[in-house]
Amino acid sequence: MEGVVIMDYGMYVILFEKRPNGELVQIEERAWTMNMVAALEHVNYIVAGGREYETIEGRLNVDTGKLELLLVPMRND
Repeated sequence: MEGVVIMDYGMYVILFEKRPNGELVQIEERAWTMNMVAALEHVNYIVAGGREYETIEGRLNVDTGKLELLLVPMRND
């Protein structure tokens, strides 16, 4: 099946950071295990690239077969 990226062991997840000006920036895209995807039901925060983010919302893009997560950075004052 051409273009399908869902894998037996998980799926691809794309992390997007929402900047204060509303701009969306892709942080990363990588394969997650199904356990990691299932953990999203219980977590509000994600650490990626050494930075902590709050998860705002997610969507499953059925055209690409990828889970897209919208994140905002946490202030570490």
